[in-house]
Amino acid sequence: MNLEDKNLEDLFKVADKVGKKRYHKLTHQDLEDYRKFDHWRYVNGSAECGTTQESKDWVKNNSDWHCPICGSRFANVGGRTIDHKLPRSQYPWLSLDFRNLWVICRSCNREKGEMHWYEYEHYMFIHYPNRYQDIQLFRPRQLLKSLKANQ
Repeated sequence: MNLEDKNLEDLFKVADKVGKKRYHKLTHQDLEDYRKFDHWRYVNGSAECGTTQESKDWVKNNSDWHCPICGSRFANVGGRTIDHKLPRSQYPWLSLDFRNLWVICRSCNREKGEMHWYEYEHYMFIHYPNRYQDIQLFRPRQLLKSLKANQ
C-alpha cells in the first residue's frame, strides 16, 4: 500500500510510531537544530525581542493576505505566525525543516496548539467540517514520506 493511499488513522499511526522511535534517538545535531529555529525565528532567541528579518522574509514569501485555515485577513486577526505542522515538542529534529512550517493566524495557531497534524485534521473534521478539505491540502505528505523512509 502506498503512503498516499493510507487513511487518516493509518497515517497518524505511522507518524506516531516513527516519531516516537526517532524521538528516543535524538542526536546532538537534533538539539542544535531545535535551538537554531529559535535563533532563526526570534532575535537573540527571545520571543520578547521580535522576529528576525530572515523569518519575516520567509513568512512574506510563504503566505498571502489570508489565513489558510479560517480565511481571515491576517491584518484583521493579529497578524501571521509560523506554525509547525508536526509539533516541535514531538518532532524536534524537524524544527528547521521548512516542509514542516506553514503560516497561519495567531488565533488558529492558538487553537491548533501542540496537536499532532492528524489530531488537528480530526479536530477540524469534527468542529469545522466545511474547512476540512482546505486543511487536507496542507497535509505534510513529504514529511510523512521522510519519516517512513527513516523508520
